[in-house]
Amino acid sequence: MKPLKVALLGCGVVGSQVIRLLAEQGDDLAARVGAPLELAGVAVRRLGRKRDVEVDPALLTTDAETLVTRDDVDIVIEVIGGIEPARSLIVAALSRGKSVVTANKALLAEDGATLHEAARAGEGDLYFEASVAGAIPLLRPLRESLAGDHVKQVLGIVNGTTNYILDKMDSTGASFTDALEEAQTLGYAEADPTADVEGFDAAAKAAILAGLAFHSRVTAAEVHREGITDITATDVASAKAMGYVIKLLAICARSDDGRSVGVRVHPAMIPRTHPLAGVGEAYNAVFVEAESAGQLMFYGKGAGGAPTASAVLGDLVAVARNRLAGTRGPSESTYADLRVHPMGETVTRCHVALDVADKPGVLARVAELFAKHDVSIQTVRQEGRGDDAQLVIVTHRATDAALTATMEELRDLDIVRAVASVMRVEGDS
Repeated sequence: MKPLKVALLGCGVVGSQVIRLLAEQGDDLAARVGAPLELAGVAVRRLGRKRDVEVDPALLTTDAETLVTRDDVDIVIEVIGGIEPARSLIVAALSRGKSVVTANKALLAEDGATLHEAARAGEGDLYFEASVAGAIPLLRPLRESLAGDHVKQVLGIVNGTTNYILDKMDSTGASFTDALEEAQTLGYAEADPTADVEGFDAAAKAAILAGLAFHSRVTAAEVHREGITDITATDVASAKAMGYVIKLLAICARSDDGRSVGVRVHPAMIPRTHPLAGVGEAYNAVFVEAESAGQLMFYGKGAGGAPTASAVLGDLVAVARNRLAGTRGPSESTYADLRVHPMGETVTRCHVALDVADKPGVLARVAELFAKHDVSIQTVRQEGRGDDAQLVIVTHRATDAALTATMEELRDLDIVRAVASVMRVEGDS
């Protein structure tokens, strides 16, 4: 059959692996698709740069716009990342009826609406499995396999860098700084790790997951975001003593009344019995809870050239099959149009460590302040240290606004020397 021609935007860590897999698995891919897949061109920034894979120089070009608008190109793969020129190139391809496979989480989370509208207008496919959790098949199950179910919550570890850091802090007692330096040495963290450790990467992924799970448009700007840079070895040790582990979690949950969703990324304590607690190193895992399917967990490598390229090629096969059949895959589903509620309305639990004066009546005054804000205390532990003591409190479920107000007033109490640590608790009742 006539080959389907593929344009590739980017030849970095992921792009080079896409080229390698296309070459090595060409016959198998042709058999699965029903026609050969032929690389039509590769858009790069610099032609003379040394690459991780051998590429025919005749395929290389710095003119990405001309490449994606060529009449003979059927499918465009975008792995350059960022907002521009990726957005303009994807829109140009989709508007001309081409199908697009992208791994661009930042663009999808910031302006996915523009891409989906272009796909709808041009009647092409837009697939993006590789944008979240690397090689883990996650987005397609949410978009297709669970389309007949009612998803209640998506709870996951979606950033390998932060998971590696927190795992090392838990297993070795290392400080955040030392664990980060080790992650950078091993290539798990960038020289500038801000996007990872401050939660920006995970927030973009959370927006994509929430949009698919709850059939509503969610942008990264609507995601409550906190990073892990303030987590100390003491926090980790305290969690460990209580049977918990600290993870940076992406949490997307439908409200109890079903009228809104909460989407957030922040560090949290989870019980060591929870399925996500044992996810170590730089791995990702996502826990999905649906009404009929119950609890599902997806686990695997969430980043890296080869794992991400695997997801890209999975999408490539799908859109190529659709193209041969003259059909399209599922388009964006936003019929629910649920409100994204602010963090203050989110119901959660909290672990609080307070440095207080060690004298009678302290616990009573602290408990009175919690009661004032309708926050119920589940457990409390006190440790004396001379003239000072530390109160460790775990609350029952309350709104985040009530918990925040309680923490603010605690800092003003004359008996409280310091609010040493505040962390949310997830994954149990």
